[in-house]
Amino acid sequence: MPFSITLLTDALGWGFGALSATGTLYTLAAADSARRFFAPARGGAGATGGPAPAVTVLKPLHGAEPGLADRLRQLATQDYGGPVQVVCGVQAVDDAAIAIVNAVARELDVAGGGVRIDLVVDGARHGANAKISNVINMMTIARHDVLVLADSDIAVAPDYLAQVVGALSRPGVGLVTCLYRGEPVDPASFWQDQAARAVDHHFLPNVLVGLRLGMAKPCFGSTIALTAETLDRIGGFMAFRDILADDHAMGMAVRALGLTVAVPPLVVGHLAPESSLVAVLNHELRWARTIRGLDPGGYAGSVVTHPVPLAILGAIFAGWHAWSLLLLGLAVAARLVLLVAIDARITRSRPRWPGLIRDVLSFLVFVASFGIRHVSWRGQRFSVKSDGTMVPVGENGGS
Repeated sequence: MPFSITLLTDALGWGFGALSATGTLYTLAAADSARRFFAPARGGAGATGGPAPAVTVLKPLHGAEPGLADRLRQLATQDYGGPVQVVCGVQAVDDAAIAIVNAVARELDVAGGGVRIDLVVDGARHGANAKISNVINMMTIARHDVLVLADSDIAVAPDYLAQVVGALSRPGVGLVTCLYRGEPVDPASFWQDQAARAVDHHFLPNVLVGLRLGMAKPCFGSTIALTAETLDRIGGFMAFRDILADDHAMGMAVRALGLTVAVPPLVVGHLAPESSLVAVLNHELRWARTIRGLDPGGYAGSVVTHPVPLAILGAIFAGWHAWSLLLLGLAVAARLVLLVAIDARITRSRPRWPGLIRDVLSFLVFVASFGIRHVSWRGQRFSVKSDGTMVPVGENGGS
């Protein structure tokens, strides 16, 4: 029996070590992918030489999120050559976002910048996805043919619209989406920093490698830019009213038309408001469950994106043998190379040292995601069906 246990632990040690070594090579490839992503010259909407088309920006809101006023001002003060309409929407007359939208709208009227912020307050529900229901209601006052849908927690630079619309104007492009980085609401908050690191140092590298290899087909709620004609061809927003990963589904629908989903070398900010471990886990488990549902095989293979926890497990089962410690050191070094590449080229922040807590937490979320059946979103629990649609727990087969 001891002999069998020794064989088992040795096999586990070598197995986790091999996965860690593979993950170390993957991590170095991700660092190189970050370098290559920004290699092309960056251009804006003026690159085509024609007039900038009129744009309607759709901003579905839910509550008084921290920094919301600043993010609305960013959209209303874009360095963009065409008309811009910003449409905000809420689904309750007592939503705290209403006062913020009205205050910013008054500021803009006084400033006379030519950009209006319109507000739709409509509680009509069209499906299980509350955000898409909100957007459907907002579309009743959308005035322009170029539509840019962006989540409420997205922060943008002054050239955001110029770059996005410029990418959309290129031949064969049907939709434009953007990568995003994590932005803590309070830089001093430990858990908000951990939430931002999950985006910067785990999500971003995986997408960059996928784009480089042609394996990723992303479309993110951070930005979905398309024309009204293309939207009509994919069934309008109504076609996505019951889908959890509505952004991904829109991208796939546009690709099914034979059009390209472009990802320009532009990274927007994604608010990280989580102030506790529970909040971080609820968000990341919903996120992980969504990704696993979209590509189960690819998600399972992403185990190699966790080289440090895998190396730790390998070292434990190998009895902390010298070779296992070497693999652990190489894994930590590779993660440091990746973090420097990401922080220097994409998040443009000071390099952050590898966080063992963040790496272990991400690995635990990865493992736990295989056992969860429900996701929590805006205070409600949903079960996710195999086709990506979601059903409130307890309704129509939800359990």
